Amino acid sequence: MAGQEPNLKEAHPCAVRPHRVTGLAIMGSVIHPRRARPTGRSRASLTLALLVAVVGILSGPAFGATRPPNILLILADDLGYAELGCQGSKDIPTPHLDSLARDGVRCTAGYVTASFCTPSRAGLLTGRNQTRFGHELNVVGRQNLDPAIGLPLTEKTLADHLKARGYATGCIGKWHLGATEAFHPQRRGFDEFYGFLHEGHFFVPGPPWTGVTTWLRTNALPPAAGPRLTQGGVTFSTHLKTSEPRYDDHNPTLRGTQPLTEREYLTDALARESVAFIGRHRAEPFFLYLAFNAPHSPMQAPPKYLDRFAHLPDLHRRLFAAMVSAMDDAVGTVLAKLRAENLEEHTLIVFLSDNGGPTAELTSSNAPFSGGKGSFLEGGLRVPFLVQWKGQLPAGKTFAHPVTALDLAPTFLTAASFGVPPLGGPGPAKAGTPNLEGLNLLPHLRGESPLPARPLFWRMGRQAAARDGDWKLFRTGDQPWQLFNLATDPAEQTNLAPEKPAEVERLAAAWAKWNQQNLPPLWGLPPGVRK
Repeated sequence: MAGQEPNLKEAHPCAVRPHRVTGLAIMGSVIHPRRARPTGRSRASLTLALLVAVVGILSGPAFGATRPPNILLILADDLGYAELGCQGSKDIPTPHLDSLARDGVRCTAGYVTASFCTPSRAGLLTGRNQTRFGHELNVVGRQNLDPAIGLPLTEKTLADHLKARGYATGCIGKWHLGATEAFHPQRRGFDEFYGFLHEGHFFVPGPPWTGVTTWLRTNALPPAAGPRLTQGGVTFSTHLKTSEPRYDDHNPTLRGTQPLTEREYLTDALARESVAFIGRHRAEPFFLYLAFNAPHSPMQAPPKYLDRFAHLPDLHRRLFAAMVSAMDDAVGTVLAKLRAENLEEHTLIVFLSDNGGPTAELTSSNAPFSGGKGSFLEGGLRVPFLVQWKGQLPAGKTFAHPVTALDLAPTFLTAASFGVPPLGGPGPAKAGTPNLEGLNLLPHLRGESPLPARPLFWRMGRQAAARDGDWKLFRTGDQPWQLFNLATDPAEQTNLAPEKPAEVERLAAAWAKWNQQNLPPLWGLPPGVRK
């Protein structure tokens, strides 16, 4: 039942739910017509009508005024702004992701709410800036095991809202919003889960990692080895002077709550699971959150992807390219399933990255911007942002106005509800009302109305930023505010604060007013400060 908490110990995450279609109830693959008592001449017409209905069901889902669209939200992990063909990449073909731009809208000023994984995901999945409820700082390693750390239970997720609207909901891939029982995806609105709960995961089981080439960071190598050392299929590199985290410790791959050993390359496995989810729920509206862990470290790729880039001389870049190419293939597999089920035109699809790319770690490019993952410069916050809804949104359109991940919740809920969802503003969530902070993008992407002028604000630890029009305000710690004009200086190289003190004062005052409604971080600070 919608809104009912699942029994995590008993419910099978892949259980097929009954679907209701006009006049018929479908249980799995068995079709049970409602009982009727035809007599005389009505028997032939009823038989014909039933045959037409059954053929329609078997040939594809029925869509009409009462069937809201499916929603497919695809998230990349640490993908740089410039690493798709449609974003300007020259050395990594991404035809399937490029097709979303060709057949939809490419938002060139798409932003996330934080430049690290978990706070960005918290904003994305709640439609509220994560600083409103303390989910501000990143979570890594053994922090994941802390039962106090996770998406606060006061918050509702997109899955909660859509499930209440009759959607089947699935989360496949990386969660990173709490690894203990209370925060499990199936307690946060998702009917099904396949993936892992921490910040990262190896792409094949090991060690030894068989069938892939692996690149691992290390803080030291024997002096004679130089900056890199290759042993079998593993290359160790000291270029960052840090060691690769033990991502898989206490972090198994799960189906629901049951650990398993996934033998397939993980990116391929996520595509496989997504295809299966679509197949199970083809006859009802579904929300699928497909959260890849590619191209996040650890860097691993099998020959079928790595061999595509044999012409790239550097192994580091070659592995990154292979991981992005694998993700693109996985997206292609999912899109092909939608087409095979006659669902593509009835599915609102969004693709974005959780933050900018960590260039030194992965080689991911955020050109033409400065900064990257962890930074509030444009390279950390501005990401690829693609929206496709065939027949509902224009094809091949470029949208240059600033949009944010916070806009996706009201956009999805509007599409799902055939109307504008209630917007309660930034305060504490009210029962039954999603207090969303973004805008429904549909009329603006269609060109029906201009996007209203609005400032965007960010806070994460000691970093703060604001954007209003072309002006970008940025500060780290106790340093003075810096001001940039993104129209003339997208790389944020020329600080105009000394020349524009009134603009700095205006934006800083607006940021301070916004910040008054934020809470202190719930973790990552000493307990005395946290309270």
